[in-house]
Amino acid sequence: MTLDIVGQAKPNTFAFETSALVKATGFREYDARWWFGHPGSEKEPELNLMGVQALGMGLGTLIRRIGVGPDIVTGHDFRSYSMAIKLALVSGLMAAGARVKDIGLALSPMAYFAQFALDAPSVAMVTASHNENGWTGVKMGAQRPLTFGPEEMSALKAIVLDGDFELVGGGSYEFVPGFRERYIDDLTAGKAMGRRLKIVAACGNGTAGAFAPQSLEKIGCEVIPLDTELDHTFPRYNPNPEDMKMLHAIRDKVLETGADVGLGFDGDGDRCGVVDNEGNEIFADKVGVMLARDISALHHDSVFVVDVKSTGLFMTDPVLAQNGARTDYWKTGHSYIKRRVAELGAVAGFEKSGHFFFNPPIGRGYDDGLVTAVSVCGMLDRNPGKTMADLYRDLPLIFGTPTMSPHCPDEVKYGVVDKVVGEFTEMKERGIAFAGQPLADLVTVNGVRVVAEDGTWGLVRASSNKPEIVVVVESPVSPERRREMFEAVDAVLRRNPEVGAYNQSF
Repeated sequence: MTLDIVGQAKPNTFAFETSALVKATGFREYDARWWFGHPGSEKEPELNLMGVQALGMGLGTLIRRIGVGPDIVTGHDFRSYSMAIKLALVSGLMAAGARVKDIGLALSPMAYFAQFALDAPSVAMVTASHNENGWTGVKMGAQRPLTFGPEEMSALKAIVLDGDFELVGGGSYEFVPGFRERYIDDLTAGKAMGRRLKIVAACGNGTAGAFAPQSLEKIGCEVIPLDTELDHTFPRYNPNPEDMKMLHAIRDKVLETGADVGLGFDGDGDRCGVVDNEGNEIFADKVGVMLARDISALHHDSVFVVDVKSTGLFMTDPVLAQNGARTDYWKTGHSYIKRRVAELGAVAGFEKSGHFFFNPPIGRGYDDGLVTAVSVCGMLDRNPGKTMADLYRDLPLIFGTPTMSPHCPDEVKYGVVDKVVGEFTEMKERGIAFAGQPLADLVTVNGVRVVAEDGTWGLVRASSNKPEIVVVVESPVSPERRREMFEAVDAVLRRNPEVGAYNQSF
């Protein structure tokens, strides 16, 4: 197999049909993500079907070397090209001796559940998650409920780019029918609500539209569907519950219908966004605090894991302190938080992006937007005298921003963040004030979270799955302090000409 890792094979050429195109930057920190393209797109593809086949050969080789056994679950999300990509991946896996169990059109958490239900140690879920149409990728794991981290991704990258395959043959393929119903049955078992909640279920025309409304109805909710028809052109907005367009659409539908809560799901159903009954778009880290309050009241001395983009309330909330809860701040990324939750035996982990992880007795340790949705409904069910807005108002007042992402090429984004970390480290060492105050703390476990004396903070890190920098700001003091911190952080970023425009602001 001829391998093209620099992208010289162009569509509609002999080379594109006879060599495997696999751009090296598609191997990211904890999953794989490439621009595959779609009819009419002008951007050059970073991957072709032969490249996907090579990825399958590499993954089959890796799981063989890890020694976990040949059984692997696969599924695909709802995009025009996802099934073709999955079948190319399957052909590569089988060439490397894998025994493939295909669950068909699926959510990522449905594939994770299948690892348990079908007793398969490994998973390869074809999805670009919330990325725009034209992107594709694979979420992989070989140790349930965990997914690959940097070590496994580096090993996979080396195998594929070096063509270091062990094509032992002997693989097999089995399609598993009716698995959607099996997943929904497991998800909803014993979860019937005591009160009939009216729920807006928003899916952005992504894969979750085939799962979320049915699951919520099965636990006794009245469901108001919003963009639940499957349409891989994503005609209204991307299925991304961090995107303000999606949150605004949910808000409008909640206010129009008088719903108790609005729940939004991303393209592969492993994330959930929340809008309360008064139309307030609650950022996922605040939802995490609310759920942590609810869980820690049921399970005293609970341990939680949150990512560095998340609110400082996990450390300062008096209710969590009263319940004996402890919180660990860790690296952003579903694979990192998942591993940390397992490592610490935490009852749950929360990411600002909306990836929530629940260990037993709530979940199986992986991120599932529908488990999150059921947990939000359960919290409301246990607080019959309060609305979602009441529970939100119960939190200490704090002023945060959405996740904001200026464009920055994959090849340079980590270098830019390293320079920013260096600048802040030097400021701290020299006692230089920032955003009008001395620096009280720098958290550098993942990029840099710069904290002022009054608790106002700003985060800069490299996106793990897109050519972007990630910026988040929060202040417990005022919107003005939030703005002051953002402008100061942005000024440091703007010293790097590679940093482009933000995707959204506040």
